[in-house]
Amino acid sequence: MPTIREKRSNVKSRAIRLIRDLPKSSSWDDLMYRIYVRQKIESGLSDIKAGRVYSHDSIRREFGAA
Repeated sequence: MPTIREKRSNVKSRAIRLIRDLPKSSSWDDLMYRIYVRQKIESGLSDIKAGRVYSHDSIRREFGAA
């Protein structure tokens, strides 16, 4: 299991890579959006790994769209 320090350095290196991949004409909003999307993707992957998933059918039933 990675330590807190390893997790932080991993986030830092991924953030640096994300910034380097931005076009030169990028704005602060572009950067913030990419960070937001990356965080949401990682959060979703963590949910899947932890088993926090729902089937498409169960969501449709919950919202009465079945």
